[in-house]
Amino acid sequence: MENVILAVKGMSCGHCINSIEGNVGEMNGVHFVKVHLNEEKVDVSFDSKVVSLKEITYIIEGQGYDVAE
Repeated sequence: MENVILAVKGMSCGHCINSIEGNVGEMNGVHFVKVHLNEEKVDVSFDSKVVSLKEITYIIEGQGYDVAE
């Protein structure tokens, strides 16, 4: 199990939270995702044998947010 905290820019409202948590949370191998709107961070816990951090980042960026690596 891998746990990461991603710095994500561009999140501003409840829709942003629902969008990221919903889409990332549905990915195979993702066990936990929590958006911290005020801190501009996203906590993700995932099985790196099933899904990569790059794939998770791609999903977030595909929704119009910027992920700092």
